[in-house]
Amino acid sequence: MSSQDIPEENLPAEQDHAHGAVGIADEENPFADPGLPPHEHRIQDIDERAAKRSERVVALLFTVSMLATIGFIVAYLAIPNDKQIFVFPIGHISAMNFALGLTLGVALFCIGAGAVHWARTLMSDAEIADDRHPIEAPADVRAKVHDDFRQGAKESALGRRKLIRNTMFGALALVPLSGAMLLGGLGPAPGTKLRHTLWAKGKRLVNMNTNQPLRPEDVAVGSLTFAKPDGLEEHSEEFQTEIAKAALMIVRLQPGNIKDKRELEWSHEGIVAYSKICTHVGCPISLYEQQTHHVLCPCHQSTFDLSDGARVIFGPAGHALPQLRIGVDSEGYLQALGDFEEPVGPAFWERG
Repeated sequence: MSSQDIPEENLPAEQDHAHGAVGIADEENPFADPGLPPHEHRIQDIDERAAKRSERVVALLFTVSMLATIGFIVAYLAIPNDKQIFVFPIGHISAMNFALGLTLGVALFCIGAGAVHWARTLMSDAEIADDRHPIEAPADVRAKVHDDFRQGAKESALGRRKLIRNTMFGALALVPLSGAMLLGGLGPAPGTKLRHTLWAKGKRLVNMNTNQPLRPEDVAVGSLTFAKPDGLEEHSEEFQTEIAKAALMIVRLQPGNIKDKRELEWSHEGIVAYSKICTHVGCPISLYEQQTHHVLCPCHQSTFDLSDGARVIFGPAGHALPQLRIGVDSEGYLQALGDFEEPVGPAFWERG
């Protein structure tokens, strides 16, 4: 149905919008303003029943958005983290991730689709051309902006289309809850987990390469050995989490070369044990220079002196490597005499 088929008295009144001087292009003025084409009314402009249908469609989209947001929250709270489902053709995926992505996508899409449908079918579509004006905003321009705003608010029919207004406000109010729920996915506060490792009194030092407990005679002077706590197996679920804190490097020095008094007391026959985790950003330290007793982090070249309490002598690391106090058990194996005295790795908010 076009505007030509509707009696003239049923058509909405045209507004007189200024659009500058209309002219004809010629040699002197090749860019003359051709004016605007005749305005064609939409079906919603001339049929209130069609406008009501569009209103219901927009309200339905906003309502679906609200339901999808509620579904997002329910999925986050109800679906177990380890539940897997098969989705063709993707395969087996996390049920929670699939549900969260689907519901959040529907919620955001419906808000956008509702807003677009509202603008395309119910808001004014009259084209308006305006003459250019200086950048500054004189009083008459500000007054015009206010008038345009009021006119736009009037044409949006936000006050008259209460169903759209209420469902839109509901959708916009609920969708931020999706982001609030995601904050819970950041995990629980670490508490004291970053302060403690698996090392404890009596825990044997196990060679990372051979998976065998270490004896003092297994560590030669000038060698670098990596160790883990006895009982921590690579196939265990918590291996990566625990080794990130408990990884140990063992070096044997001549006792006379150890400068730090506490380091000497916490060693065994010149064997010193330090955290392998760099105190800058947590990279594993793996480079050792036996003449200088320096270890180097390959990430950002932080350098530590293992003969002097593993203090920082170069690079961005903020503090020395934590030392583990060691001894031998009744069977002659190297063992820890406790946990690290300070948190390993980079500084964090609870260090103190």
